[in-house]
Amino acid sequence: MKRYLILENGMTFEGGAFGAECPKEGVTCEIVFTTAMVGFLETLTDKSYFGQAVIQAFPLIGNYGVNLEDAESERTGCCAYIVREYCEHPSNFRSKMTIDDFLKKNGVPGLYGIDTRALVKLLCKYGTMNGIITDDPSIVDLEKVKAYEVTKAVRTMTSKASYGVDVDVPTVQEPYHVALMDFGVKSNIVRSLVKRNCCVTVLNAYTTPEEIAALNPDGIMLSNGPGDPKENVEIIENIRALTKTGIPIMGICLGHQMLALANGFDTEKLKFGHRGANQPVKDVASEKVYISTQNHGYAVKSDSIDPSVAEQLFINVNDNSNEGIRYKNIPAFSVQFHPEACAGPKDTSYLFDDFIALMEKKHNA
Repeated sequence: MKRYLILENGMTFEGGAFGAECPKEGVTCEIVFTTAMVGFLETLTDKSYFGQAVIQAFPLIGNYGVNLEDAESERTGCCAYIVREYCEHPSNFRSKMTIDDFLKKNGVPGLYGIDTRALVKLLCKYGTMNGIITDDPSIVDLEKVKAYEVTKAVRTMTSKASYGVDVDVPTVQEPYHVALMDFGVKSNIVRSLVKRNCCVTVLNAYTTPEEIAALNPDGIMLSNGPGDPKENVEIIENIRALTKTGIPIMGICLGHQMLALANGFDTEKLKFGHRGANQPVKDVASEKVYISTQNHGYAVKSDSIDPSVAEQLFINVNDNSNEGIRYKNIPAFSVQFHPEACAGPKDTSYLFDDFIALMEKKHNA
């Protein structure tokens, strides 16, 4: 069966259908790409892809199958999935189902057999575009496609109710209690904290500062998540209030951007974003380069960072955009990339240890 991607500029890519059925009206979304070679399940279950169709730049996807133990959330984030070729017969002892079965089960339409290399080059040249995935190109209204915006992203993807995650193995040391604001959190952020002797309370994104303070946490984690950070006016105000409590804070991805906005800095939309498991970032102080996992379309504007308030911690080697901030007057830092990796390199997992050190310093003060 034929399936089509039609971009907002009218360019059409014809391929085959796999995964879930496409609704009659098609699926309108933002078209983005990831350069990751592995970790397709982690990509599909990353809530930061809300409102987007994901193109896999790597040509063959699904060859090691799907094992739900590797999922980064209980649901899919993207609304459509685009590949050059998908594997119908995976070969891996951990595989429980094919990627086609997984997409069908989760209601995500797939498109395969198009020139993904040409599509990625197009987005790199002209920037991220909207598009529609459809089985019937005659129904497409390009004006509606152009007008599409990703909205209410965090509200849609946050946990509806709070829940706790305890340490796996009790230790002699009393565990630290981390309040995690869930903007679309990846499971490995929670696992990375639990592994470091932290009890984690995962909170709805709109939990008030008063409710968080009442938990008496040792630290606050601001998670990753989807959408334009500036849309979250209420949450940014709450984060601003949390910075005045003296509780150590660490932000990741969207959490990094909203912490910056709460401190009076600015964000901007990147031409085509950074998505993949091979993104180089440089530690400004040591000039050491790390390879990181990333998934974001927005970034903090480096020239908006007030040097009396904060300093750049990392920059992106490819385009010099901001990748991290350390604050001077509050116990807080944040990074644009994903130190929890999954999938991806673990080069920067030490940043969780830095967060533990901040909580320890506060505890011993």
